[in-house]
Amino acid sequence: MRAVQLRAYDARPESISVVEAPIPRPGPGQVLVRVAASPINPSDQMFIRGLYGFKKPLPAIPGFEGSGTVLEAGSGMMGRFLKGRRVACATAAPDIAGGMWAEYLVTSAQLCVPLSRQVDMEQGATMLVNPLTAWALMEEARLGRHRAVVQTAAASALGRMLVRLGQRFSIPVINVVRRVEQAELLRKMGAEYVFNTGDADFDASLDDLCHRLGATIGFDAVAGEMSARVLRAQPRGSRLLVYGALSLEASQLDPASLIFEGKRVEGFWLTAWLRRKSMLSQLQVSRQVQRLLAGDLKTQIQARLPLEEAARGLEQYAANMTGGKILLMPSRAAGE
Repeated sequence: MRAVQLRAYDARPESISVVEAPIPRPGPGQVLVRVAASPINPSDQMFIRGLYGFKKPLPAIPGFEGSGTVLEAGSGMMGRFLKGRRVACATAAPDIAGGMWAEYLVTSAQLCVPLSRQVDMEQGATMLVNPLTAWALMEEARLGRHRAVVQTAAASALGRMLVRLGQRFSIPVINVVRRVEQAELLRKMGAEYVFNTGDADFDASLDDLCHRLGATIGFDAVAGEMSARVLRAQPRGSRLLVYGALSLEASQLDPASLIFEGKRVEGFWLTAWLRRKSMLSQLQVSRQVQRLLAGDLKTQIQARLPLEEAARGLEQYAANMTGGKILLMPSRAAGE
């Protein structure tokens, strides 16, 4: 099979190439998937730079999510259930050796979600990292009966999904961005509360609105100093879920927020969230998410590239992340 191979965690284009590799075979609890499409995500960028939460032995195949068809299954009920089905799947776990940027991969059956007939392979390929994470985060807000939400990186694909889910469930979402054009983008889609970190009164205004609306849960994709700024603005007893690190820095926290105001900072990792769900719960959530993939949870696609252009795709995505996802298509005809 053809696969993208990462030879060094240095983010250099020359460290990425396409090689021929043996088709893997599934073990207990695993499935073999023929890959249809896989997007480039910020988590993939961090993995390639060696900055993700774990590293895989080199050479490694990148790609944390995608779609495909299950061809074979090892032992286990879930694998047998998935055989022959179209699925969205993930490989973002240290015990999964392969990656999605290949013609075939072996992954855990627990990290595969069956796709309904109305969902195409492209939307299925982008279903887990953003739509499912957005749903899971908003579920935290709903089940916790939080009156409002505050989020960073609000103009990202996932951030915009959270805006639309907030509108659907009548939960006010306070949006934090870092550029004027990002603020304009959100306002055009109906976002009511948008703050630019570059404004002189940003911290004071964010604090005032978080307290007025009761934004006792926050979703942070940036980390660095932004974690402390958002947590400081939230009311007493608030939670901040950190699910990304776009700043490439460790979260900074004000001890006073934790000690004297009873606030909490937690990490959110979709892989762990999925693995805590039973098979029935996974199927129920996936059906809810898939119904919204054409609307509230729709992913924009800016380009489709063959595996051989993975390095160029990484550069293009880094230069225009708000323009939509770049899909890597293992089919040899993908670039035609």
